Amino acid sequence: MPIFEYRCSKCGQVIEALEKSSEQNTHSCPSCGHSPMQRIFSSFGVDKGSSSSGGSCATGTCPFN
Repeated sequence: MPIFEYRCSKCGQVIEALEKSSEQNTHSCPSCGHSPMQRIFSSFGVDKGSSSSGGSCATGTCPFN
């Protein structure tokens, strides 16, 4: 299940919600109670990780370093 971010149009509070993308959920702001919150597009990051061999692969020869 993906994590979606929602922003309150009244106070700007941002929350994350784990939900099915096909669901149409209505969230209330935990700070001010305003509803509905607006789903926002968010970026995601991928951490390459680290290991004692200097890379993210056990052999230290990972092509993603």
